[in-house]
Amino acid sequence: MFRRTKIVATVGPACSSEAMLETLIRAGVNVFRLNFSHGSSSDHVAVAARIRKAADGLQKSVAVLADLQGPKIRIARFKQGEITLKNDAHFILDASLAEDAGDEHQVGLGYKALPQDCNAGDILLLNDGLLELEVLEVRGSAVHCKVIAGGKLSNNKGVNRKGGGLTATALTDKDILDISTAADMDVDYLALSFPRDAADVNRARELYREAGGKGDLVAKIERAEAVQDDANLDQIILASDGVMVARGDLAVEIGDAELVGVQKHIIRRARQLDRFVITATQMMESMISNPQPTRAEVSDVANAVLDGTDAVMLSAETATGSFPEQTVRAMDRIILGAERTYQLRELRVHEERLPEKIDESIAAAAMFIANRLPGVAAIIAMTDSGSTPRKMSRIRSGLPIFAFTPHKHAQRRVAMYRGVQTVPFDSASMPPEEVNQQAVAVLLELGVVKSGDKVILTKGDYISANAGTNTMKIVEVGGLIR
Repeated sequence: MFRRTKIVATVGPACSSEAMLETLIRAGVNVFRLNFSHGSSSDHVAVAARIRKAADGLQKSVAVLADLQGPKIRIARFKQGEITLKNDAHFILDASLAEDAGDEHQVGLGYKALPQDCNAGDILLLNDGLLELEVLEVRGSAVHCKVIAGGKLSNNKGVNRKGGGLTATALTDKDILDISTAADMDVDYLALSFPRDAADVNRARELYREAGGKGDLVAKIERAEAVQDDANLDQIILASDGVMVARGDLAVEIGDAELVGVQKHIIRRARQLDRFVITATQMMESMISNPQPTRAEVSDVANAVLDGTDAVMLSAETATGSFPEQTVRAMDRIILGAERTYQLRELRVHEERLPEKIDESIAAAAMFIANRLPGVAAIIAMTDSGSTPRKMSRIRSGLPIFAFTPHKHAQRRVAMYRGVQTVPFDSASMPPEEVNQQAVAVLLELGVVKSGDKVILTKGDYISANAGTNTMKIVEVGGLIR
């Protein structure tokens, strides 16, 4: 069965060899994520080269996503490496304390601006929300707290303020250097951590383009400020090429009870606003150390698929887990099961976003017909950039969309889009009157269509014209095709 939802896998020590990367591609990975929070620039360059080599050897189009670290909002270190905080105890977060002087009474801060960002009554969440502190008062550089929910606390754990509001900028000096590295690596996607608004996304894109980067920009939705106002969320989505529902920090800031509804809203708005969306964090967490997922993880992945996410992402499961191949195969199996259960042909047009350009109109018209005309088996989008198949993939059809393109960058880019597969195809190298016939012949050879099926084709009159799709045709396999 044709799998529509894509799989993003994070590369780490468990899967960074060329042999394991090849294994994961065979298992179903469409996009590899390089986490710039770990490793050096030279490490990432080497891994990206191995990914491309493995993909080329398998004749697969696999994308590379570089994920920027973002601001490190963390505590400093303890003398003994770890302490235990008891409920109702008094504990101090002190920006002036030495980096490694922490004990059971106090700890330093990697994020020095925390005292300016806090007020009495605020709730601070440490270590991904496992520990909870109430701010009693702020005295100069010291934030005095009462432990509400205690537990073990070790070095360099993250700090969040419940409800958001920390002023850390989205782009750090390290991120700016990493943007240049990502541009030099010719990554297909660049992910921005902790954007607060569209201005953060626009600034990252500006720096990325100045560095020569040509990939798409992904905004990671993980701050409370990003989702508390629908207009702000929409602006972030529109400023990006796609978004990631980064559920770890987002859940800590907005609360677990709110997460599911917010996730569904982000997926829905991303599709309505013509952007792709990745659902991430702890999707198959138990498989870091177990060869089978839990039933809850199966449901989590399946529900994201049913909601229309373009991709589901694995983090530590593949980066450091004991069963990276089994995890990818399990995710592939779950996605296919969900897609067999529910295939909707969307019969209404999104009233929120009507087509504004010719290529958008052609894409919308193609999907309108695909969902109404009996006998349509596939859609071919001849494209230079991948823009038209992305627009098509925003409207559910259950039909495969094939991006026919000669360009490597476009072939890799569409690897992220739901329901889209790429076919290397150079229409400029053949007589114009034979292009459609040869394109359909490719699908016949792949076994996607048979005689009597209908195929929708879209293309532009002018080769290499950006957003140049202006033509749609419906042809019958086995009939006269021009």
